[in-house]
Amino acid sequence: MANPTYWDYLKLDRLLDLQGGLEGDEKQLMSDELHFIIVHQAFELWFKLTLRELRLARDHLAAPSVPEEKIPYVVHHLRRVNEILRLTAEQFRVMETLTPQDFLAFRDKLIPASGFQSFQMRELETILGLDDADRVTLGGTAPIDHIEKLATDSPGGKLAVEHLTRARAETSLRSAMHEWLFRTPVQGSSPGDAGDEETVDQFLSDYLAALVNLNRGKAEQMASAIQSSPEQVRQQMSRQETMAKDFLMASDVAEADRPRQKRVRAGVLFIESYRELPLLAWPRNLIDTIVEVEELLVLFRTRHARMVERVIGRRIGTGGSAGVDYLDATTKYRIFTELWAVRTILLPKEALPELSSAEKYGFA
Repeated sequence: MANPTYWDYLKLDRLLDLQGGLEGDEKQLMSDELHFIIVHQAFELWFKLTLRELRLARDHLAAPSVPEEKIPYVVHHLRRVNEILRLTAEQFRVMETLTPQDFLAFRDKLIPASGFQSFQMRELETILGLDDADRVTLGGTAPIDHIEKLATDSPGGKLAVEHLTRARAETSLRSAMHEWLFRTPVQGSSPGDAGDEETVDQFLSDYLAALVNLNRGKAEQMASAIQSSPEQVRQQMSRQETMAKDFLMASDVAEADRPRQKRVRAGVLFIESYRELPLLAWPRNLIDTIVEVEELLVLFRTRHARMVERVIGRRIGTGGSAGVDYLDATTKYRIFTELWAVRTILLPKEALPELSSAEKYGFA
């Protein structure tokens, strides 16, 4: 096309002909049904862009070696994801202009269609790294399995299976991030260096000792401030120290995977602790941006649940789910657990173990 127009570029003739609902004719829709269709189609378009941005970020992070100059690129694409999630959470305000009575006028015709069947949302969760075993189920069936069982020979069903099959075979952002964190130089030592395991173990041991030392100095002060006994405070701090040790020593993972996972967690801790070093500034930005992705996804889910409760109360979902109860349960999902957990045990700068090989973290 020699001289494309705005409508040609965006294929507006096709785009604006996709809101006919089950009848395929907008004239036959209920008065608020067009609103319902457009809002949900807008969500799916944003999900499509989010998936592209996540894959771009993931692909760079999953490379065998990630040059320092690529980290800002990854952060850039993840920040775009964050802005999309903020926008889509606000989009529920438009949905809430649909009153309960207006929705009831056409709700039954949706059965058994449900937002539970949004395969792009399930794909998004998979690309981030949500494990199928951690998903809330519908009658004992995981959402992805439910979608694949429901899929027929319809174009939408085939597309759903295609997207979900591909996503399950891909490297997740969580896995890519773990590979990247595993390679983090800790006290100047990298995987493959002589004595690397001993260096990492010493750093973790020194860090835990510094945590215990800090807690001992604060017990009396905190007990006085909260009007509790020093012994009670010491017991609480002791539990925190035990949790910190279990986390850093990867006691919660299989023994065969423990050394690798321990180094991943040491990488997170090292980046967060010495973030002022030039070569750790952007890695720390990346970690914080990933945490923000998950935080905004939790807020999106929470906003979704409150919108649904406002419009339909505690009714069973049109797809057979528990409705609001199901949506509330999904707000408990956490994918990047290490990035959240490390925040509980961070030390103030003056209490950190002495840094070794600081010169290795400067710009060349």
